[in-house]
Amino acid sequence: MALYGHFIHRGKVIDDGMMLGFRAPASYTGEDVVEFSCHGSEVVSGMLLSACIECGAAPAGPGEFTRRAFLNGRISLTQAEAVMDLVASSSRQAAAAAESALEGALYRKIQEIEESLVTLAGHLAACVDFPEEDVEELTAQEFARVSRQARAELAALVENYDRGMVIKRGVRAAIVGSPNVGKSTLFNVMSGFERAIVTPVAGTTRDVVREQIQVGGIQLLLSDTAGLHQTEDVVEAEGIRRSEAEMEQAALLIAVYDGSQPLDVAGRALAESCAGKPAVAVINKSDLGTMIDVAELLPWFAEAVVVSANERDTAETIEQAILRLLKLNDMDTDAAMLANQRQLRAAEAALMALDDADAALMAGYTLDAAGVCLEDALSALKELSGENVAEAVIDEVFSAFCVGK
Repeated sequence: MALYGHFIHRGKVIDDGMMLGFRAPASYTGEDVVEFSCHGSEVVSGMLLSACIECGAAPAGPGEFTRRAFLNGRISLTQAEAVMDLVASSSRQAAAAAESALEGALYRKIQEIEESLVTLAGHLAACVDFPEEDVEELTAQEFARVSRQARAELAALVENYDRGMVIKRGVRAAIVGSPNVGKSTLFNVMSGFERAIVTPVAGTTRDVVREQIQVGGIQLLLSDTAGLHQTEDVVEAEGIRRSEAEMEQAALLIAVYDGSQPLDVAGRALAESCAGKPAVAVINKSDLGTMIDVAELLPWFAEAVVVSANERDTAETIEQAILRLLKLNDMDTDAAMLANQRQLRAAEAALMALDDADAALMAGYTLDAAGVCLEDALSALKELSGENVAEAVIDEVFSAFCVGK
């Protein structure tokens, strides 16, 4: 119910505005809630807030309302964590993944796994505790089938964690290569505007230039670096040192080559320095003729593309190579994903317990011995979903929230 009127404190009118009331349980927190809306002046809102506190209200703590919603059973802990992820999302894919978690995708997946294990544990308990009853015998094969299915689903969640973090947090990427191969031009093409200075003079880029861009809905913190080569110039040498430091810190390397020239010693050295890292080789200047064969670089790069910075589809070609490299081109943001280290630790603990159960069966132990491991797995899953979680963990989760939310 919405009401219009005046906010009056100690006989003085503070402002006119709206009061919106929510009766429990039809509110975000599941409690009786009243919202005041006043004019946007900091002075006015400050006076209204002070009046409320003087009348007995208490300032909200970090995540106050979402915490209440969790404690009152309105949302699960994984959904509560998704609220903060949605607020902090910096890309379309991150927002979509957080929205999916907020709608309960992860919670439902954990519930499915948990229910299968609870049914298994119940069957085992019935066989052990009531052997005289007409209970269908639980075989080691059936126990193993159910636990291994649960293990496979948990393993998929754990394996996709890194990809989920890329979607959530983005990727730090660096464009590297020799002078005059077109690094800054490609940086501008991918950024969508003239961010870096481009001239035919070698060594134009003296420092690292950064820009946040979107690649397939993923945030990339893209860096343009100084050309890697030997120099006596003190300023240029410092730029190269910073480029090398950027290469070490980047989670993704975009190594640019002048395709109109044969692969030289410097180019091979760059390729070798990229070996074993997530890196895309970009053979540039295809409009001038290509003298570098993609096959020459494939021993060091999982992805290599031939482009010309003058062509319209260059940015799209590089972006698709990046998405393939990071295995994000087929990522389903509507699917269940682990969103943080707390969830990962709990999933890994459940996975380890199921591994122990499987090992117990393989070693010839009785089903009730494997059942102990099953209980450990269930305990970890309940911690993940928030059904059985310590107060300290709840405090840790909500400490990261903005005040009030």
